[in-house]
Amino acid sequence: MTTKETTTPSQVEIDRRLYRKRQSLKSVATSIVSTLVLVALIVVGLKLSPGWPRVQQSFFSWHYFVKSFPDVLKGLWVNVQVLFFAVIGVAVFGTLLAMIRTSTSAVLFPLRALAALYTTVMRGIPMIVVLYLIGFGIPGLGIFGRIPAALLGTVAVVMSYSAYIGEVLRAGFEDVHPSQRASARSLGLTSGQTIRMVIIPQALRKVAPALMNDFISMQKDVGLISVLGVVDAVRAAQIDVSTSYNFTPYVVASLLFILLSVPFIILNDWYSARLRRREQSGGAV
Repeated sequence: MTTKETTTPSQVEIDRRLYRKRQSLKSVATSIVSTLVLVALIVVGLKLSPGWPRVQQSFFSWHYFVKSFPDVLKGLWVNVQVLFFAVIGVAVFGTLLAMIRTSTSAVLFPLRALAALYTTVMRGIPMIVVLYLIGFGIPGLGIFGRIPAALLGTVAVVMSYSAYIGEVLRAGFEDVHPSQRASARSLGLTSGQTIRMVIIPQALRKVAPALMNDFISMQKDVGLISVLGVVDAVRAAQIDVSTSYNFTPYVVASLLFILLSVPFIILNDWYSARLRRREQSGGAV
């Protein structure tokens, strides 16, 4: 028969807990007060600005917000479709680039040099220039016939962001200790199985926050496909602005892009904090 022993905290521990609780409540109260003061200063500053009524009418008109919302929302669906296929293309192409750049085979040297040149060039060219080169250059060749602008925009996004993702993955692959590869090969795994089952899972855990940040950035840059004439959220807002001479549709498009990004931003912050806690506690990452 075992007796459960209940331990009563000492008075010192009770005082510590009360102190931490008071400090926590004090921090929350201070944060709330400072936030309210900042909001009040911003509101007062805007109200006292001579041109605020004109800016409010031009950018924050409820009438034009409601009027343009359906068109901009319909255009956002185009952005979501482009983003979906771009993520798949970037994941595949970026992984191939990373695997080629981390390979040590002499046979693959030309591909390694080409991959290094590609990532260097693509990371140095602005995204909008890539869109122009792909969106207007490929149709100009006259080889493939008429190509939808949305498809050309997707290809441009994939080509641009694959260079960034490939470098992030390469850093993750190289951060995995060589003993992991040696151990996997000693167990009888082939080179391909080692990469797929050992290297890639560990590398993804290490670079997941950076990959999420690139994904969030890609969500915004997908809106640049409007320069090719695709009627996405940005182009739909631009059309409404050209007919009403009111800039509220741009605010509508911005809010929709923010709402699209918020879940992934929260997920990224949560995973980064979780990863940091595991590293600080000495657990396996």
